[in-house]
Amino acid sequence: MNDRILLCLAHMSGKEQEFIKEAFDSNWVVPMGPNVTGFEHDLEKFVNRRDGMEPLDKKVVCLSAGTAAVHLALIACGVGAGDEVLVQSFTFCASSHPITYLGATPVFIDSEKDSWNMDPELLEEAIRDRIAKTGKKPKAIIPVALYGMPYQIDKIMEIANRYEIPVIEDGAEGFGSNYNGQALGTFGEYGVLSFNGNKMITTSGGGALICPDADKAREILWYATQARESYPYYQHEAIGYNYRMSNICAGIGRGQMTIVDEHIAHHRHVQALYEELLRDVPGITMHTAPSPEFESNYWLCTATLDEKLKVKGEELAYKQVITGAVGGAAGVTHATSSATTDCQPNDNVEALRMALDAAGIESRPLWKPMHKQPVYKDAPAYVNGVSESLFKVGICLPAGPWVTDDNVRYIADSIKEGIVN
Repeated sequence: MNDRILLCLAHMSGKEQEFIKEAFDSNWVVPMGPNVTGFEHDLEKFVNRRDGMEPLDKKVVCLSAGTAAVHLALIACGVGAGDEVLVQSFTFCASSHPITYLGATPVFIDSEKDSWNMDPELLEEAIRDRIAKTGKKPKAIIPVALYGMPYQIDKIMEIANRYEIPVIEDGAEGFGSNYNGQALGTFGEYGVLSFNGNKMITTSGGGALICPDADKAREILWYATQARESYPYYQHEAIGYNYRMSNICAGIGRGQMTIVDEHIAHHRHVQALYEELLRDVPGITMHTAPSPEFESNYWLCTATLDEKLKVKGEELAYKQVITGAVGGAAGVTHATSSATTDCQPNDNVEALRMALDAAGIESRPLWKPMHKQPVYKDAPAYVNGVSESLFKVGICLPAGPWVTDDNVRYIADSIKEGIVN
């Protein structure tokens, strides 16, 4: 799925080429410049719009990665050593790793079954229990827009406001997704965006942080530029980071913003086509929005397989150790001695992944819940079994701008061919 980088560079629009050429011609080949400022303004217009309502006035700071955005949002919320942060377990590690950068502890919250995102009831249970056990409130709450699907932000915000805990929305996968006509990332104190190579739009690498106002945006910008003080020499009175987006990457982003609505519409079209083609296939269920308020961008289209479904090649599942890139990874660089772990997708899911791979189709398992990752084995977790059960039966299907209707039909036919009748 990282082929999107190559696709975007090979088929770069005239606008993208124009912005990049301008950066080279003006010698702005640095982590700042007019493209960065222009991209921030474009993003602000996009995230602040609301259906049938007055636009918001959020500010955006472009950064080197979505992970950097999570990190700086945590700092802005006062997270430090010894603190706890409540974070969705069903997610990519970038949602939780920055918590540990700061010496804090992630407290994992399981999902509810409809959106697959943070369960508000477990969230409140965790808040009460952490206060009882530690004598203090967690410092922040991080819900995640898994595969672009909105979380129950109305319920999460009600709980967060009642306990006066700031919300950092991880919308890295949810750029272009809305809840009740309002962009994800604009409900909480901060909102995280990602423009990695496989996201809804890409700058080849990069991210952004949606901030509540200009003062908070200036604070984030200060941290992102090594926290340098305003002297004619380098004066540092706090620890900062080299997290600013480059002018070149921002130029790509500005070009991508001219077609972002087309990308979102395409992903939603692909989702609808999968639903149509796989609707009558026993044992295959596409994950869809639970109600109209959940306006997903369908960054990735996901499906679950009935555990009783038989797929050709199940006897070969997990017989070989993976030694190369798989599921869009940048490549496996740390060898392991075992092909299995104590929490993994069912054999029929792995068999289908292998069958699709043999047919030239890249698919991948769902994210493995963070509370089941060995690195977090000692972290507190409030679980209900939802994310573990989904991880065992779920699979992600291609949905990017290079995926044509004929591709979707080929993928659907390949899925059907892999099922044992």
